[in-house]
Amino acid sequence: MSAEETQTTTTRQSHSSRALRWTVSITAVSMVVLGLALLYLLLEATNNREYERNYTKLVTINAVAAAALLLAIVWVAWRLYVRWQQGQFGSRLLVKLAAIFALLGLAPGLLIYVVSYQFVTRSIETWFDVKVESALEAGLSLGRVTLDTLVSDLASKSRAASAQAAEAPEGLAGLQLDRMLEQLGAVDISIWSGNGKLLANAGQTGLQLAPAKPSASQFRAARSDRMVSWVEGLEDATVNNLDNVRIKVLVPIFFSTALGLTPDLRYLQVTRALPANLVSNALAVESANRDYQELALGREGLRRMYIGTLTLSLFLAVFGAVLLAVILGDQIARPLLVLAEGVNQVAAGDLTPKLAIAGRDELGGLTRAFASMTEQLAEARGAVQHSMAQVDAARANLQTILDNLTAGVIVLGPNGEIRSTNPGATRILKVPLAAYEGQRIEQVEGLQDFGLAVQTQFQDFLALSTEHHLDHWQRTFELGTEGQASTPFARALTLVVRGALLPGDDRLLVFDDISEIVSAQRAQAWGEVARRLAHEIKNPLTPIQLSAERLERKLEGKLSDAEQALVTKSVKTIVDQVDAMKRLVNDFRDYARLPSAELKPVDLNSLIVDVMHLYDQEAQNVPVVLDLDPACPMVRGDAQQLRQVIHNLLQNAQDATESRAAQTGETAEVVLRTAFKPASARVRMSVVDSGGGFPQAILKRAFEPYVTTKNKGTGLGLAVVKKIADEHGSRIDIINREVDGKTVGAQVSLSLAVDNSGSADA
Repeated sequence: MSAEETQTTTTRQSHSSRALRWTVSITAVSMVVLGLALLYLLLEATNNREYERNYTKLVTINAVAAAALLLAIVWVAWRLYVRWQQGQFGSRLLVKLAAIFALLGLAPGLLIYVVSYQFVTRSIETWFDVKVESALEAGLSLGRVTLDTLVSDLASKSRAASAQAAEAPEGLAGLQLDRMLEQLGAVDISIWSGNGKLLANAGQTGLQLAPAKPSASQFRAARSDRMVSWVEGLEDATVNNLDNVRIKVLVPIFFSTALGLTPDLRYLQVTRALPANLVSNALAVESANRDYQELALGREGLRRMYIGTLTLSLFLAVFGAVLLAVILGDQIARPLLVLAEGVNQVAAGDLTPKLAIAGRDELGGLTRAFASMTEQLAEARGAVQHSMAQVDAARANLQTILDNLTAGVIVLGPNGEIRSTNPGATRILKVPLAAYEGQRIEQVEGLQDFGLAVQTQFQDFLALSTEHHLDHWQRTFELGTEGQASTPFARALTLVVRGALLPGDDRLLVFDDISEIVSAQRAQAWGEVARRLAHEIKNPLTPIQLSAERLERKLEGKLSDAEQALVTKSVKTIVDQVDAMKRLVNDFRDYARLPSAELKPVDLNSLIVDVMHLYDQEAQNVPVVLDLDPACPMVRGDAQQLRQVIHNLLQNAQDATESRAAQTGETAEVVLRTAFKPASARVRMSVVDSGGGFPQAILKRAFEPYVTTKNKGTGLGLAVVKKIADEHGSRIDIINREVDGKTVGAQVSLSLAVDNSGSADA
């Protein structure tokens, strides 16, 4: 499975899980609302009137809630079935948990339902017993009798107190009322005039700014009946307000006037508080009787209400158990699903951040640990990839360095097999070493002696490295010299080789071609020898020649003919050899005193044409054919030294061609060619002859002094050419020309740099 498919599956599962959680949440809220509705039904069941008025609505609401729960259960069951059929991870566990929790909810629920049904049915019938009704009526009668008794007692005592108040002097009315307050156990006593004016009081009335006076009807009743009593605050009494229930008695007081003619009518009002327990008991009995009567009226409806409530409670319990199973199952299975999906992704190589459950249980901790492990693996893989990138970059840099090194680098195995090479090694050794990887170096054609020498050197190094703490060895090798096997080298090579050990028993071989350096050192040595010989040899040559000639003149005519001829021949030999020695010394001198080149813009084609004017083509045994490239630009060089180079190369070419023509009798020619190389910005001058070529031993050392194939000559011609080429920073090459494996001549080429100054030599 690809990372995109995995991500899509994870997203789909997340959406599905989110939808399931929303459904479960809504269902749970519905269950809570239904539970509250059931509780409301239980609380209102005793209110017959409210019950009858809202019964239909309540039943409808509960039926709709039950249907919604049923639909939710059906939908959840369908989801479980689909997951089971699709074989999703955790579906079996969810079904098992749902079945277990449903069974746990259904079995106890049925038991409780049956027991509760019987209990409710029987209990409701016991509520409406005749004894209970009689007890309630007796309690009500007892409360009324007790209240009437208290009222009568207070009335009789108040009538006696009014008589005492009529006989008391007016100035002692206040003291009289205080004594009455204590005697009667009242909370308030007051005296009112006939016209309703407060005359005196004791108790709570004195604390009030505007005390409540009896009504006019109460005054009339008291005057006509000689007394009136009533209970105040009983109808408005509550459990929390029992102190305001009081008994009040209004009794007329008949006072005589000072003259004793007509009575002065006044009223005595006595107020006593009823005991709180008495009032509360009375209220309780009255409330119980009222509720009993209401329940008795709605007995059948109450029974249906309780049974319906129990039924809905059973459904609620069962559905709640199933939903709880789904919720718990999802909570248990979801971390397992996350872990399973994460394991599959990791197995597929996907180390992207994984989902972690925020729960505090062990499964949540396991998902977080797995996510952390995946993150650490991703970081480790990133670090490894970064390290590998760095290693690759370092390897690329190292390979670039090795590819651009002028020195040759070869990595050998423990047995001398070639592991890797760089282009420098191929360029120096003139062998495609990459094609020989896996083979021993001594098996490479032309490198047998070199490979054996290297292996021997490594063996000696390994034997001495531990004892002498050596980390490398260095040695100079001569390749392509006489006595060696056939080699691919056009000339002898002088290599300085450095060897060292690599980790893993591999061996490193680094070498560089120092042939040019050795050649330069040899040329410098020869120059020094030439300077010394020119000084040490040339001086005695002239006296020797003069002495021989003088000796010949002194002996002339004094010797016999035979002796004279011998002397003449000997003197001639001495003079000829002295001349030869002088020419040799002059050549040495010229080689040693070759001045430094003054590089200026030179038209090479024009210079060659000027030189060729010195050669009489008709008088020459070997003609020179010019093949000049008209596109050749100016080159940087010393015109005088380039003339000398052209002369030396043409002379050698003509000598070789003439010698070959004398042997074969064939007419041949020398070709002087120029060619412009735009890619390298250089002009190549080549002299091609038709001679016998160079032996391999001479070819590899042709530019060294005193190396020649001619019977006559000093062997300094090509050495001078090589020295001039070095002064010009040019490369000079010499090869044998072959046709069908047969040598048909030689070619010497000189590569000169193009002038970029833009000026011409005047």
